[in-house]
Amino acid sequence: MPYQPNPRYDAVGAPVLRGWPAALAELPTETRVVAVDGPWALDWDGVRASLTAARPGLATVDMRPHLAPWQEIQARTESGPLAGDPHFAALSQASLADFFASLPSVPQAEGLIVVYGPGAALVEHDALWYADLPKRYAEAAVTAGTVTNLGQRPSDGAAGTRRLFYIDWPVLDRHRDALAGRIDRWLDLQDPAAPASLDGAALRATAARLARRPFRTRPTFNTTPWGGQWGRQELGFKPEGPNTALGYELIAPESGVLIGGDGLDDRDSAREGERAGGHSPQVEVPFQLLVSLHPELVLGEGVHDMFGTSFPIRFDYLDTAGGGNLSVHCHPRPDYMKDVFGWPYTQHETYYLMVGSEQNTVFLGLRGDADVDEFHHRAHEADAGGTPFPIDRFVQTFPATPHQLFLIPGGTPHGSGAGNVVLEVSATPYLYSLRFYDWLRRDAEDRQRAVHVEHAFRNLDTERTGDAVARDLVQSPRMLRKGEGWTEEVLGQLPEMFFVVHRLAVDARATAPDSTEGRFHVINVVEGDGVLVRTEAGDAHRVGYAETLVIPAAAGAYTVTGLGEAGSLVVKAFVK
Repeated sequence: MPYQPNPRYDAVGAPVLRGWPAALAELPTETRVVAVDGPWALDWDGVRASLTAARPGLATVDMRPHLAPWQEIQARTESGPLAGDPHFAALSQASLADFFASLPSVPQAEGLIVVYGPGAALVEHDALWYADLPKRYAEAAVTAGTVTNLGQRPSDGAAGTRRLFYIDWPVLDRHRDALAGRIDRWLDLQDPAAPASLDGAALRATAARLARRPFRTRPTFNTTPWGGQWGRQELGFKPEGPNTALGYELIAPESGVLIGGDGLDDRDSAREGERAGGHSPQVEVPFQLLVSLHPELVLGEGVHDMFGTSFPIRFDYLDTAGGGNLSVHCHPRPDYMKDVFGWPYTQHETYYLMVGSEQNTVFLGLRGDADVDEFHHRAHEADAGGTPFPIDRFVQTFPATPHQLFLIPGGTPHGSGAGNVVLEVSATPYLYSLRFYDWLRRDAEDRQRAVHVEHAFRNLDTERTGDAVARDLVQSPRMLRKGEGWTEEVLGQLPEMFFVVHRLAVDARATAPDSTEGRFHVINVVEGDGVLVRTEAGDAHRVGYAETLVIPAAAGAYTVTGLGEAGSLVVKAFVK
């Protein structure tokens, strides 16, 4: 079964429409003021032009001239120990209202008035539209210098991904999620001339449907200087960049769900709710929006109590097949993550080796004879003076054995060597790689890539050293349960890590029973022809090699049936 890059699900209650005239035609006749809210990265001048072309004579109000001066925005939205840090910022707790000097007044006018731009919902209105653009567009535009940061005017200087990741996105996400229950129309502006849109009630009905059945998010691949070619060669992904380094299968802050169908019932066993594409319109809705609308259904009551509306587990690929070594880095320890970076839980990780060999390498934990002071000194010399050093003098290496799981709690130095494909099953935070050493690698602008020596050494866990690393972090599978044609093993767990990783081996045509037991599961087919997941309610979903599936807590009991001829291995993660 080929890898499906665009899993797609039917809308419930109304069709997805195409174009500005179709969206405007759905407005109730008594509507006077429409607020069109959305992210900063949208071409808001283009939105205004398209609306006035579709409805000549309408009046418009632009939110952007009412923003506060840039220096005031910076003072309001950034403070604390990371205020001057070149790479990181504390996760912003500001509101979008903090970016404005004042809110505009709506003029008295005949006919329809459109208030548009980020924060439009803050102005009194009769109908609320949310015009969205997936985050990957904003990151690309800020990197290219074609879009500024939230509230920044072109004359205010260069934009950067630092503010985008840690300030702009958290602020805009909270604002969007707060509006979710009253959005009247969702617009997807990936095609700005003819946006796809979905009625707000249908959006919420579709979210409620997805929150009770298995589904996939839309995968994306990013390029990096160390990236490999596995995603391109094995999965058929065609990235614009030169490699498929980072495969975002499920990363809640960035992942989206594609909604829009061709009229087939999503329980049809021949299609299992997935759509191969086609010409019917679709909208991409942030996965996090679905979680915020139905957190208990998706997460489960207990997980919701622990994590709020944050979906706490992510699945992604690190592709170095045909590429180079990752940096050797660590992630924040829990107190540092909370007190310095502002996240309530830290970036514990695991590496599952989908592709590797005994000759390839995984870096993990300190050597028993490592001199930490010398390590610190050599890391600074490499960063400041471009002096290389043998990282394996300080950090242990292990064979990159296929299907081995490596546990990586916060503070543990680690990295994947060249030639591997790692399925990273981890806590959701994903922007806090604190690099010790990056092989003096150059970036796209031919600058030595940044490392974060002081952050890294403040978080280095010196107890993850020597023989304890192999004993605690490179665990052997433990049989959990078995039946006719299937077995389930525990691959790894640690007391300080809130999630556990299992592996299900299921023969072709064998069926293994399972249940969420009130907590969501995430699965990925790491070997074989794929599986069919079917719930007691009758919802079914095929999952092919390398595909990731969310099984919401509300799905309850389900079965996993092996497809093809050879059987499959399935990695499963859930909150303990």
